Amino acid sequence: MLTFETLKEQAASGEVDTVLVCLVDMQGRLMGKRFHVQNFLDSAYEETHCCNYLLATDLEMATPDGYKATSWEAGYGDYVMKPDLSTLRPMPWLEGTVMVLCDVLDHHTHEPVPHSPRQILQAQVARAEAMGLTPMMATELEFFLFDRTFDEIRAGDFRDLTPISGYNEDYHILQTSKEEHVMRPIRNHLYAAGIPVENTKGEAEAGQEELNIRYSDALACADNHTIAKHATKEIAHFHGHAASFLPKWHHDRVGSASHVHLSLWRDGNPEFYDADAPHGLSELGRQFCAGMIKYAPDYTFFLAPYVNSYKRFMKGTFAPTKTVWSVDNRTAGFRMCGEGTKGVRMECRIGGSDLNPYLAQAALLAAGLKGIEEKLELAPPTAGDLYEVSDAREIPRTLRDAVETLRASTMLREAMGDWAVDHYTRCAEWEQEEFDRVVTDWEIARGFEKA
Repeated sequence: MLTFETLKEQAASGEVDTVLVCLVDMQGRLMGKRFHVQNFLDSAYEETHCCNYLLATDLEMATPDGYKATSWEAGYGDYVMKPDLSTLRPMPWLEGTVMVLCDVLDHHTHEPVPHSPRQILQAQVARAEAMGLTPMMATELEFFLFDRTFDEIRAGDFRDLTPISGYNEDYHILQTSKEEHVMRPIRNHLYAAGIPVENTKGEAEAGQEELNIRYSDALACADNHTIAKHATKEIAHFHGHAASFLPKWHHDRVGSASHVHLSLWRDGNPEFYDADAPHGLSELGRQFCAGMIKYAPDYTFFLAPYVNSYKRFMKGTFAPTKTVWSVDNRTAGFRMCGEGTKGVRMECRIGGSDLNPYLAQAALLAAGLKGIEEKLELAPPTAGDLYEVSDAREIPRTLRDAVETLRASTMLREAMGDWAVDHYTRCAEWEQEEFDRVVTDWEIARGFEKA
């Protein structure tokens, strides 16, 4: 990490000439501007501006109607991008470049924009802090590496995709050694950027990778995740490969997830741990986990935001289909890790690799804190092959289903406000509408002659 004073010194010596000033959009991507370092030091460190459509677009940067926050009728005005100087850091894979993340403010009132992903998470963190609690989280980033670059794959209409390896490389040292020309710079550059990388490993499919980052407070966790995902794509590209976080790129291949580990601390001590409690999980921890499980259908959209996201939820793929918890069982939607130790925590396994970490973490926090407020009882853990448990509640199986549970969620409306819920409901509706109007290759191949 960098201080503002250190940046001044690096600018004076010519070591740094560019500052990336970024916000995080609804899709979890970095958007912003490249400043000459001197202009940033002179004025942009205080604020800059961006079009307010950046928090009302889709993956293609289209401008859907139906948003209250902005529209053609309202003229698409500005937001203020307010740099959070505590996030200032080098981007070692880009020559002479540092970056800073911004909070997004209303241009007229300078109040936080309520549907900004970073603000949504900050609001839930503040809610926990009002209870004397500090949310601690870690995310796992799974993705696929492909033989060619994004540009080459796009030129081929995204057909004939070839992963970087030819077989399942889960924990496989020989195969991952072949990929070190990409994965080693990812680890080392991210660490040099202040991201506390723990490790990388092969995952359970050909060409599938996993990046693990050390746990931290919730906001830092989301920042780390977002920067790491961005860096992985850039660094892979520079080495002639595409890194894709699409959850399900082929129907015969295992999908990619982003598991979220979380617990609550108080005054530097893990509040989930109670040596005398079953599994070492405290009463507060049980209430929190019960809330996450009870309200999982409400917030599934924030863990699975696209039509493709739901193609992951298949039996026998290590992707969960049920909203139940277990002790160290990877077939469950929620897996207790660190049983009986101070590291006891709950891992939510529902989220796909395409999630926006700010929104996913905020939703999990909102549900867990509601569980504490309601003093919910945690049901006994479920054991065995949870794909075969018939009486367990299902995760919403399509985006269409998740739109309706999001729209109807009283819990999320209380926690995030009607404005934010309505904003992201429209986001989800648009994704479904865009998919519904497209004729897919599968439909043509299946029915062109035979229908």
